[in-house]
Amino acid sequence: MAKTLYVINGPNLNLLGTREPETYGRATLTDVETLCRKTAERHGFTVECRQSNREGELIDWIQEAGAKGAAGIVINPGGYTHTSIAIRDAILGVGLPVIEVHVSNVFAREDFRHHSYIAPVAKASLCGFGIGGYAFAIDGLAAMLGAKTNS
Repeated sequence: MAKTLYVINGPNLNLLGTREPETYGRATLTDVETLCRKTAERHGFTVECRQSNREGELIDWIQEAGAKGAAGIVINPGGYTHTSIAIRDAILGVGLPVIEVHVSNVFAREDFRHHSYIAPVAKASLCGFGIGGYAFAIDGLAAMLGAKTNS
């Protein structure tokens, strides 16, 4: 049976492709999910993709991933990256390997985006690679977990 990775996206990521395309590009959330499924499949993983604008729902999914024994989580918490101690605590609580992803380079943007509550509890953080960062995150998580690659 294939192990499952959760790909969790936070607020406003449902607007990818139309929201500030000069910052986030033209790729849509559907494009992200397709990329994640194809990348995960190469490593023998299935993917559970979720998106919500509500903090509590994101926390519920992090906890669900832990309860269901997921292999790991790739998360783009959106704006909650900079504000949510609750998401940070949920990640700590489940004990799964987590990779934080951001489509834009948060360090080339407003100062308030330079702080992440998630980065200190994540195995790695990626930003600025566009949606390709999700594929890098899955590849990296698979390498950390010692997954077999089916090239």
